[in-house]
Amino acid sequence: MVSIDLLIEGLVFGVLVGCFYAAVSIGLSIAFGLLDVPHIAHASFLVLAAYMTFLLGSFGIDPLLAGALILIPFFFLGAAVYRFYYEAFEKRGTDAGVRGIAFFFGIAFIVQVVLSLVFGLDQQSVSAPYIGSSLALGEMRIPWRLIVALVVAVGLVLSLNLYLSRTFRGPAIRAVAQDPWALKVIGANPVLTKQWAFGLATAATAVGGALLIIVSPVEPSLDRVYIGRTFCVVVLAGLGSMNGTLIAGILLGVMESLVLTALGASWAPAVAFGLLLLVLGLRPQGLFGR
Repeated sequence: MVSIDLLIEGLVFGVLVGCFYAAVSIGLSIAFGLLDVPHIAHASFLVLAAYMTFLLGSFGIDPLLAGALILIPFFFLGAAVYRFYYEAFEKRGTDAGVRGIAFFFGIAFIVQVVLSLVFGLDQQSVSAPYIGSSLALGEMRIPWRLIVALVVAVGLVLSLNLYLSRTFRGPAIRAVAQDPWALKVIGANPVLTKQWAFGLATAATAVGGALLIIVSPVEPSLDRVYIGRTFCVVVLAGLGSMNGTLIAGILLGVMESLVLTALGASWAPAVAFGLLLLVLGLRPQGLFGR
C-alpha cells in the first residue's frame, strides 16, 4: 500500500519533472510536429547544449545565462543543418523522410563521438545557488532546480505560442508542412520559412539543454535516455501543439512518478515507450493533434 503523503509527493514531483520533459521536448514539437522533419538528433542536440552550458559554466557563468547565450549560435546551427538536409534530401524526392532519418541518426552519432573525445566519458555537472538546495513545504522538500524547470517550461510555451500566433512568420510556420504552395501565393518562401523554424526549434533545444544539466549530470550517451521521452511527449501532445506539449510532459512525468512510487525504479523507463505505443494505437493524432 502507498501512503497518501507519498502519493501526494509523487504527484508534485511528477508535475515538476513533467514540466522539465516539456521544456526539453518543445524544440522537437516544432521540428517534427510542425515541419515534418524526422529530427532523430534532437536529443543529441540537447546533450550538446548541456555541454556548452557546462563549458560556459567553467568560466563562472550561471547555467540559465549560459542557456541564453547559446541561443543565437544554436539558431544558426539549426538553420545550417536544415539547409543541408533540404538540399541533400528534401529537395530531391518524396522519400526524404526515410533518408532523413539516416541523416539525423548520423548527426547524432557524430555529436556523441565528438563530445566523448573532447569531454571524456565521465559525467559533468554545473553549480548554481538553486542546484542542490530545496524549498521546504511541511515535510516535503522540493528541489529548486525542478522549480526552475517549471518556470522555464511555462515561459517557453507562452513565448512560442505568442510568436506562432501574433507574428507573420508564426502562421506561415504552422502552414508550411501542410500547404507550401499556398505560402508562395502570399509571398512567403516555404524553404526559408522551414529553415527559420528549424533554427527556432534548435534555439529552444539550447534552453532545454541548459535545463538538462541543471536537473542532473550529463554524459555523451545521455541522448538515448531522452529520445524516447521527447518523442512520446510530442506524439502524445499532438504534432505541433505547444500547449499540448506542456500538458503531455506533465502527464508523462506524473505517470512515471506514480509508477516509480508504486512499482520501483526499474519500471519507470518503460512508461514513455508504453504510453507512446498506446497513443499510436488508440489516438495517432495525439491529445491536441491537428
